[in-house]
Amino acid sequence: MPSAINAAVAQQTAAGSVPSATISTTTEGAGGGTGGIYSAIISRNQPIISVKEKTYEELHKKCLEKNILFEDRDFPPNESSLFYSQKSPVKFEWKRPREICENPRFIIGGANRTDICQGELGNCWFLAAIACLTLNKKLLCRVIPHDQSFIQNYAGIFHFQFWRYGDWVDVVIDDCLPTYNNQLVFTKSSQRNEFWSALLEKAYAKLHGSYEALKGGNTTEAMEDFTGGVTEFYEIKDAPKDIYKIMKHAIDRGSLMASSIDDNLGFSYGSAPRSDIGELIARMVKNLENAQMTHPTVDYQGTDERPAWTIVPMQYETRMSCGLVKGHAYSVTAVEEVLFKGEKIRLVRLRNPWGQVEWNGPWSDKSEEWDSVNEAEKIRLQHKVVEDGEFWMSFQDFMRHFTKLEICNLTPDALEVDKFQTWTVSVNEGRWVRGCSAGGCRNYPDTFWTNPQYRLKLLEEDDDPEDEEVICSFLVALMQKNRRKERKLGANLYTIGFAIYEVPNLDFMHGTKHHLQKDFFLYNASKARSKTYINMREISERFRLPPSEYVIIPSTYEPHQEGEFILRVFSEKRSLSEEVENMIEAERPLPIIFVSDRANRNKELTADEDAGKDGEKTQVDEKKVSAAKGKGGTKGREESEEQKQFRNIFRQIAGDDMEINAEELRNVLNNVVKKHKDLRTEGFELESCRSMIALMDTDGSGKINFDEFRHLWDKIKSWQKIFKRYDTDHSGTINSYEMRNAVKDAGFRLNNQLYDIITMRYADKNMNIDFDSFICCFVRLDAMFRAFHAFDKDGDGIIKLNVLE
Repeated sequence: MPSAINAAVAQQTAAGSVPSATISTTTEGAGGGTGGIYSAIISRNQPIISVKEKTYEELHKKCLEKNILFEDRDFPPNESSLFYSQKSPVKFEWKRPREICENPRFIIGGANRTDICQGELGNCWFLAAIACLTLNKKLLCRVIPHDQSFIQNYAGIFHFQFWRYGDWVDVVIDDCLPTYNNQLVFTKSSQRNEFWSALLEKAYAKLHGSYEALKGGNTTEAMEDFTGGVTEFYEIKDAPKDIYKIMKHAIDRGSLMASSIDDNLGFSYGSAPRSDIGELIARMVKNLENAQMTHPTVDYQGTDERPAWTIVPMQYETRMSCGLVKGHAYSVTAVEEVLFKGEKIRLVRLRNPWGQVEWNGPWSDKSEEWDSVNEAEKIRLQHKVVEDGEFWMSFQDFMRHFTKLEICNLTPDALEVDKFQTWTVSVNEGRWVRGCSAGGCRNYPDTFWTNPQYRLKLLEEDDDPEDEEVICSFLVALMQKNRRKERKLGANLYTIGFAIYEVPNLDFMHGTKHHLQKDFFLYNASKARSKTYINMREISERFRLPPSEYVIIPSTYEPHQEGEFILRVFSEKRSLSEEVENMIEAERPLPIIFVSDRANRNKELTADEDAGKDGEKTQVDEKKVSAAKGKGGTKGREESEEQKQFRNIFRQIAGDDMEINAEELRNVLNNVVKKHKDLRTEGFELESCRSMIALMDTDGSGKINFDEFRHLWDKIKSWQKIFKRYDTDHSGTINSYEMRNAVKDAGFRLNNQLYDIITMRYADKNMNIDFDSFICCFVRLDAMFRAFHAFDKDGDGIIKLNVLE
């Protein structure tokens, strides 16, 4: 089961104090995630699944024309498609349905919930969602296109469609399925020659990289992937008083619903039933003495606990005396009332995805309560005395035994009684990047503010005449992306949550897109937040707040955890939701002089015409340089004693031509920096000085003159003060998260992607930036802004460059 952290632990007081907390959750260590910063930047919006860019229709047509059966090279019939953490304990044969049985069919008599029987994989959460899906024919046809057959135009190719983080994707597969002793190993139908459920499971396994990737999970994942809906999660012991009415309206409006019983062991839903093939495999494994699949010798006599033999073992199945199974997901397929001995009794119908093992208490298939119900009612309720995994139980017993309820709404208003309003939806993609925007929860005030921020403007109040409050209703859903698919790379679900703050009604904050700074969160409490931080794929919650402007901060519980997410906001009335992105700009960059004729025509400062003779470098009028420095510069051509010493040092190193190359620049800078005893640094690397020369050199000579160097040094002195301000421990480094503030203090405004790139380029493995890297970054920023403004003659923020420029 997912582990939750109470949001109160992560909530800071208005005064800024941070309560400490000791937690134990299943999350990745610092720097988790896969692929690093670079992959986080370039992988955004990449297609989830593609088959050589060809559609199902194209591939199907090609196979028919060549009279061949399709073979899926992206999900081949071998071990790589089965497991990533272990080898197969026995040898499976991949067979097409025509090799398994005679007269195979895709769907027999319509796809329904009794067609699904779990195999040797701990994915009951997925199968419970399929059972719910079969109750909504429109949704079912979207996920399972029905124009597929083993008879007409058969080519061994099938396709299924899933909602994937805001888009619907088409997953194409061949029909080779893993078998053992000519029996399907994983999901199968109750009818031996029906294969839609087995092929749907294979397509979902391909979407996530392997069958093993499907072990253990929450039913809400598959529900959302089948519908694009949004899920609400209830702890039944804390459920609202009208939970029966909520369940009834959810069923009536086509929402998907599942429930489970905690096993108190922290497992996700992933048990599997005993079966003949499971026992056969288990015996073979025992004979092979395969350590991975053997269990310790335990005497299970007199207990209800025994191992659940699965090819991908998930947990110990705990079957209760009443027939229910702990740590197991059930589909909720109906909520009804029945007249029993003169009074109405509330009933709930559930289905075990095993296709067997049912509740044996009141209102079970063979219970005496049905003897008092007339035949018409039995027909209406589809009561059957058959071991198919489906059963009725009283709502009272349901509340007593079950602990979790998951409802996937097709629209957020699906649970609002007698209301059919339209909701507006906004979807924002984002990512947490280690060292830059993975700030963790509010328990980490030094980095929390660096998390992605999303402005939400609630513009109109709800239309509810019975509600006197001026309130806007909305729902926030935060979903982390691709964690299941990346399990083979060591990825686990992060513990995630979010907080909502009201933006103060100040001119410089309201209506702007500026990233809110650290001090704001130190002295302002949140207006709303997720109840818990929990390691589920998605966390969602409803809120009611007055019309205003707010900022939503999605985060992982721990900082430094890297991953992608989508943030969805559903509101009853008109609202606006968008990511906070700073404008890319710099405060009055000094113009730069290029050798390019076109660039020279664009420059704002004029060069001294008389100085440019016979290859002699063009000099900028010192008066204008001094004027550009503003206050604190020299008066006219007079030099201070410090500047005279500086010029003498430069002349000693540069020689008579008063120009220096990269190695000489390194000597000058390191000699000067050594005099600053309060700055702990090993000096500048040669490669860094080469970069500075390349950025400052305007005539392509590979050297810089005194005026160019003086401009560089003046900048370095100001940037040095900024560096020392954030190097609070005098270690000679600053934390990469502080680069946002340092860049701002230097007069630059960058967007989130540029901050990500700076972290990737300049931070070390501990997410620290040393003085050398810090200065190189600022030199590059300064040079790029100066170059851009030199070319941007008309000031419209757009330039065109030729090859030389």
